[in-house]
Amino acid sequence: MFRKSILAIILVSFIFGCEQSDPNSQNTKRIIKDSGDFIFSGFGWKIKSSTTPVGPGPNIFDGSDSNVWVDDNGYLHMKITNKNGKWQSSEVICTENTGYGTYIFTIGSDVSKINENIVLGLFTWDNNTFYSQGNSEVDIEFAKWFKANDSLVLTTSVQPVIFDNAIPFAERSNKPQMTASKLKYPSTHAFDWRADNIEWNSYSGRVYPGVEKIASWNFSKSNQPRVKTEGGKSSLPIIIPEPGSTTNARINLWLLNGRAPSDGKPFEVIIERFDYLK
Repeated sequence: MFRKSILAIILVSFIFGCEQSDPNSQNTKRIIKDSGDFIFSGFGWKIKSSTTPVGPGPNIFDGSDSNVWVDDNGYLHMKITNKNGKWQSSEVICTENTGYGTYIFTIGSDVSKINENIVLGLFTWDNNTFYSQGNSEVDIEFAKWFKANDSLVLTTSVQPVIFDNAIPFAERSNKPQMTASKLKYPSTHAFDWRADNIEWNSYSGRVYPGVEKIASWNFSKSNQPRVKTEGGKSSLPIIIPEPGSTTNARINLWLLNGRAPSDGKPFEVIIERFDYLK
């Protein structure tokens, strides 16, 4: 039964994927050195900006100070807002190329209360590795996937799961059983990406590794190779994707199918810290 429910959830969620469009940074007010649009946790970041709907979603992505900013504590704020009758989402892209290693995200918001039409994605991506590595994507996502009463909002995945393939590759995604209150802020979530294994761990609090582990999952090379098929193109068979020379970390907050939040309210997430350990 649990596997069937996972299949249904994955079928909805991974049609879009975390990232399908290149960032087009149009914000020049916060450029620091040559590190992109702003500095967060010691890394430079670019802000995705679009005036028409693009993937994922599709969504309009707002790169202004009202949707993405870093506060006096050094915390990253990302919002979904309605401007001039149009809902606009947020995405930031690390300017440093990263590869195998441990990606750690500390969240300062209660993600257990995320609206059922909203997705928070913490992930890797590479625009240039579709054919060889299926875009080198490893994911941590918080979403209810259109189900308002769903308390299991954490999903961990290694792509491909589902794009143009009719049946999702269920072994490539995990939706752990947990108490929703465990995701009240702060919480820390990480994946350790290696050539032969990926391990995800989530902890209550700001410490990694923490004392109270709230979720974990492991994906190894013992799994079956899968092909990413999207837009009429197919990748090579992939078990664990390799990072490319332009792989980086990304964070996005977006609307499923571009649908407005069901409560009609803007939504904000605070990311307190990002770390990358080789």
